[in-house]
Amino acid sequence: MKEIFGSALAAKVRTLGPSMTRSMQRVAEAVASDPAGCAALTVTGLAERTGTSEATVVRTARLLGYPGYRDLRLALAGLAAQQQSGRSPAITTDIAVDDPIADVVAKLAYDEQQTLADTAAGLDTVQLGAAVAATASARRIDVYGVGASGLVAQDLTQKLLRIGLIAQAHSDPHLAVTNAVQLRSGDVAIAITHSGSTGDVIEPLRVAFEHGATTVAITGRPGGTVAQYADHVLTTSTARESELRPAAMSSRTSQLLVVDCLFIGVAQRTYETAAPALAASYEALAHRHRR
Repeated sequence: MKEIFGSALAAKVRTLGPSMTRSMQRVAEAVASDPAGCAALTVTGLAERTGTSEATVVRTARLLGYPGYRDLRLALAGLAAQQQSGRSPAITTDIAVDDPIADVVAKLAYDEQQTLADTAAGLDTVQLGAAVAATASARRIDVYGVGASGLVAQDLTQKLLRIGLIAQAHSDPHLAVTNAVQLRSGDVAIAITHSGSTGDVIEPLRVAFEHGATTVAITGRPGGTVAQYADHVLTTSTARESELRPAAMSSRTSQLLVVDCLFIGVAQRTYETAAPALAASYEALAHRHRR
């Protein structure tokens, strides 16, 4: 259980950090970089160490998902115990221009693993379950995404189509809005945006929300604008952005994990119809893979 708490805390600090005030960021960075040291501090001690106030420490703890500082302290103690249990230290994922290709492979592999672990630890399974239930029974499913998120939107709709559901991916903002206008209660609209503030994705989700569709946001910023129009929010994590590794690369990794979780949940709920539909799609394409 301590391992789960520690992973979830690390994921939340990475994900929510950019949306915090500077004083809250100092508290979050302190607990993430030195869990053992911070676990030994009272709320007053941590406030003094970070140059903030006791109220800021408590607000940071609550934003990270803990009822109060005492609960955060217990989680920090668990994470500290984890780090002292003999696990190898994390390697840096910064990629330099002159890095040998073998180092690039190792750093990217580690970064992908950490991003997936953080996303899994921070994913709200109650929200996921609700999104699965709505999608499995939907009359129609629209998915919105642009850029790298548009590729993830296409991936999700292709999966859903293969198990017999009616799904469309929209990367053109005009088509997205004109399709969203047609949605009603019983339909589902899914918006994919790492930043949570992509206007071309938020607008069709807002229209779908206002027309009564069940709305889902897959985002790395649960406090972003997109969440205002989402009945269910599925939070993704992302590795730290660098010059040679833009946010689009790491965010896509976590988005694809959430999409896979959503799809498998839907396939489980609709198994009696999904299995034959998937088998039929395999059969229809089989001749294209034979010599």
